[in-house]
Amino acid sequence: MTNITTARLLLGLLCSPLAFAQNAGRELHSYTRHQDTLELRTGDGRYLIKPYSAQVVETTFIPNGEQYDPASHAVVLAPVDVGATLTAGERQISFATPGLSVVVERKPFRISYLYKGKPLVAEKGGYARVDKLESIEFALDGDEALYGAGARAAGMNRRGQRFQLYNRADYGYGKRSMLLNTTMPLALSSKKYALHFDNPQAGWLDFDSRRDGTLRYEAIGGRKTYQVVAGDSWADVMANYTALTGRQPLPPRWAFGNFASRFGYKTEQETRAVVERFAQEKIPLDAVVLDLFWFGKEVKGTMGNLAWDRDSFPNAERMMADFRKRGVKTVLITEPFVLTTSQRWQEAVRRQALATDGAGKPATYDFYFGNTGLVDLYRPEGRDWFWNIYKELKAGGVAGWWGDLGEPEVHPSWVQHGPDGAKRGADQVHNIYGHDWARLIAEGYRKDFPDERPFILMRAGYSGSQRFGMIPWSGDVGRSWGGLQSQVEIALQMGMQGLAYMHSDLGGFAGPMLDDELYVRWLQYGVFQPIFRPHAQSDVAPEPVFRSERAKVLAREAVWLRYAMLPYNYTLAFDNSQTGMPLMRPILFEEDEATAMATTYLWGRDFLVSPVVEPGATRQEVHFPVKDSVWFDFHTGAQHRGGITEVVKPVDAHIPVYVRAGAFVPMAKVVQSTRDYSARQIDLHYYHHPSVAAGEGRMYDDDGETADAYAKGRYEIVRFASRHAAGRLEISLHTETGKAQSPQERGFALKVHNVAARPRAVTVDGRAVRFSWNGRQGMLEVALAPRRQPSAQVVVTL
Repeated sequence: MTNITTARLLLGLLCSPLAFAQNAGRELHSYTRHQDTLELRTGDGRYLIKPYSAQVVETTFIPNGEQYDPASHAVVLAPVDVGATLTAGERQISFATPGLSVVVERKPFRISYLYKGKPLVAEKGGYARVDKLESIEFALDGDEALYGAGARAAGMNRRGQRFQLYNRADYGYGKRSMLLNTTMPLALSSKKYALHFDNPQAGWLDFDSRRDGTLRYEAIGGRKTYQVVAGDSWADVMANYTALTGRQPLPPRWAFGNFASRFGYKTEQETRAVVERFAQEKIPLDAVVLDLFWFGKEVKGTMGNLAWDRDSFPNAERMMADFRKRGVKTVLITEPFVLTTSQRWQEAVRRQALATDGAGKPATYDFYFGNTGLVDLYRPEGRDWFWNIYKELKAGGVAGWWGDLGEPEVHPSWVQHGPDGAKRGADQVHNIYGHDWARLIAEGYRKDFPDERPFILMRAGYSGSQRFGMIPWSGDVGRSWGGLQSQVEIALQMGMQGLAYMHSDLGGFAGPMLDDELYVRWLQYGVFQPIFRPHAQSDVAPEPVFRSERAKVLAREAVWLRYAMLPYNYTLAFDNSQTGMPLMRPILFEEDEATAMATTYLWGRDFLVSPVVEPGATRQEVHFPVKDSVWFDFHTGAQHRGGITEVVKPVDAHIPVYVRAGAFVPMAKVVQSTRDYSARQIDLHYYHHPSVAAGEGRMYDDDGETADAYAKGRYEIVRFASRHAAGRLEISLHTETGKAQSPQERGFALKVHNVAARPRAVTVDGRAVRFSWNGRQGMLEVALAPRRQPSAQVVVTL
């Protein structure tokens, strides 16, 4: 970088609102470059500044008297040499990558970050220790919106609030909850950057609660390390952040089906009857989830048994095998608590599998379920003991795991974790306990079942938990309209923070409220959230097969739509595994001005969804993003212009859903379970509009169960493209087949929407073909015969 360029960067920075002085007594004493790391020395310590890429830079402060701690629980990206340049001037130095530049004022000492020449963010107060908390402050622009801090229901733009970083359940919460099960030391800005504070210890993240333009991170101790992540677009920020912390592996395909779940099925007979009822009612089902009664007859006193109660489930293995034959997987709840009254207590003590007290004895304390110990995930004995239980249960036929209470729900500060000589207090590991629990299962599968994709449903996690395949849910939400109203925000925010499978207990969990309208609206929203899993306390049935006839009919239609959309949804999941883009996306990703919008969101790129979250709603405001775009009502075909907000009238049968003009939407035949799913005959919908000159899409397919199928070359991708000009519409298909994949025979029923007049001609690969056109619906249909590695060009003369 030239001195002229550096001067321009500094001039822009000094004219920016970010140009605040840090501690006036601090100054830069010296600097040294060690390959691609810049070391700065001040009077109170030293800084290490290290690029991971041109869009990600890490800064660590090491106070005098402390040692550098290189361990990160979140970061997996290996730093690369990005050709950073160091330029020194009389007043400042610049350490610049092709994207991010770090500018350091010598006196008073100040660190600022620029992205492609534009001021991004700057340290404000530097490092400080106040009231047993260590803090780092950053200066904010006046109109900057902030997101992050984990799972909360606090408003989409979270600026002006202070958030505790301590995972904790909020039983029965509604429209608002300031502290939930997954907190993350991560802030994202409407200026398209992220600040990730790489320290899991308990603390606070202050999003300018004092209204003085300050973002403040506070922790009880640990690393003073943060990463700045930038990008030209939100897609870039998502890609760069998930490259840093890891990408979510593709879940098994059955995870995108319907679940039967409640608190809880108490016997084998009851569980079998529920699965049979779904088949009788022709409501598709892919999994049944067993709560804590699988290992004990009572809620209290048995947690930690982690073995089948043979009185209640005498033939559990045969039951699971019978379910598998029907395409239904079995998921078991597990908890990390081992009660002193459980059958495994003495075994856990003998195997040294439990966290300890100050005297080195198993730590015990009381909570709702009884007097308990806690599995110590930070010593090998605890990990081995816990994983061997999972292995034994899996051998019997268990297909997926539910990790509950993993905050951990009760975790006294005096509890000690880890081997002798390396003990850590509870508050040091509390926020990563669920994260490391998911790691235990994911790594166990990689070691012992390397070809299988695990299903890991967890209530608590941390930055980067997505790389273990964690599927988080939003906790024990109240069965209320307020509970439903908070769910979109929680899911959108968590998707922005890497955990793209955040979802809710459909219908709400807590409380005996019987409200069929609420229940149906929640399930209709659930069609367009990552996991479709009704779950609740059993005083009001959460399964659609036990609801009123009208609610059951509407719920069945929602489930059918969920299954019909499997090709689209599975492709979204694949895209997330490759790029980090969440399945649910805020309008902010397309319109910079939509900083606080969570009432309408995008499902993938091409669906616009507006859940009905008010009882008896007769009107609903829907914002259609992107000026000059066109959106089609998914159910009626009515057109809406982008860049405006309209009032629409909701109907009982579905929530307002729209499709972007130029979109390709592959849909499949509805099946009773994904075991019977086939992508060999697809209804390929294309949403034509004269204003769209070109469109594109794709459909990803594999066997739905092989781990790393894409990397292993065991996949096919069918790519779709459209071109429209001068009364001629061209639609092409092209198939990419992985190196280890046998080409599949596929046929498509092409359905082109919004064709206003009967086409004059339709050809496929240059040959005229028969077609049908429905003038009332404006629908053109063309059959593309099944073939291996399908490739075709359809030309419609309009």
